[in-house]
Amino acid sequence: MDSMQTCGGIHRWSTDSVPQAQRLDYWVGAICEGFLEMSATSPEAPRFFSSLESAPLGPVGVNRVRGSAQDVYRTRSAIARSRDNYFYLLCKTDSAWSASQGERTARMLPGDAVLVDSRDRYAFHFPVSADTVSLELPPAWVEAWLPTPSDHVGRRIDGQSGWGQTLCSFARQLTPEVAAAPPLPAALLSDQLGALLALASGSGIAADEAPPAGAGARAAMRERVQHAIRERHAESGLTAAAIAAQLGLSERSLHRCLAEGQQSFAGLLMDCRMAVARRLLSEPRFDRLGIAEIGRRVGLADASHFVRLCKRHLGATPGALRRTR
Repeated sequence: MDSMQTCGGIHRWSTDSVPQAQRLDYWVGAICEGFLEMSATSPEAPRFFSSLESAPLGPVGVNRVRGSAQDVYRTRSAIARSRDNYFYLLCKTDSAWSASQGERTARMLPGDAVLVDSRDRYAFHFPVSADTVSLELPPAWVEAWLPTPSDHVGRRIDGQSGWGQTLCSFARQLTPEVAAAPPLPAALLSDQLGALLALASGSGIAADEAPPAGAGARAAMRERVQHAIRERHAESGLTAAAIAAQLGLSERSLHRCLAEGQQSFAGLLMDCRMAVARRLLSEPRFDRLGIAEIGRRVGLADASHFVRLCKRHLGATPGALRRTR
């Protein structure tokens, strides 16, 4: 039996087609293949079931696990056998659970998240179900957002308040289906995740990566970023890296400067594009332009994607906005 199936860019593993007595053993093999080397036990072995779905989103791997109560362990021997290592950001909403890494144990409430590092031992205890969103984060990517990631692993991220709530809500939206057909460029979504992770972690800014010193200087830099976005919003595939290069900043400094002002590059770009789209759709002199052309002029080359974004951000389709002005 093939242990993995792929459909629409999503890789799937499931115990459904495995004889009941073999399901837990199969699942241990599946998570070793789909994630990395780990062990698992379950108090529900006679009735055990689980599935794993996975898809890449730029540098990030988006994984969704469903299944029975279980305990998952990352051991020294498993670490020694692994060729690659990652950080994982885990979030689940249906029941309480716990995560341990090093000397830290996080008691997780529904909606909370935790960051773990696969280069060190950890354990997850899912007493009710294993239904979890697990985001696979390359170490270099995490280190670009968190100056000292080890300060944050194994700590509960509060999913009910502050930036933790925003991060956890965003993380839960990153399903394998979204990763396989992202509503925005994958780089924008992964940048948004990184900025929210930095905010939720309360990370400081390394001196050699800091934006201009002084609140006034940083506010001025945010204005420069916004101005550059307004100038270039019509470019399809515009990235934070392109704007940072234009302004003589590192991409990390750009994101951190915006995050300090509770902004993100993806959010500013979308706000700009939707504001221009609203203006073009509200003025009769642009009625000669088709909907697809309006989308192209604001940097959204896919007409159907443009229609969906208008409905989401402006409350109506482009055609409806024209009819009700």
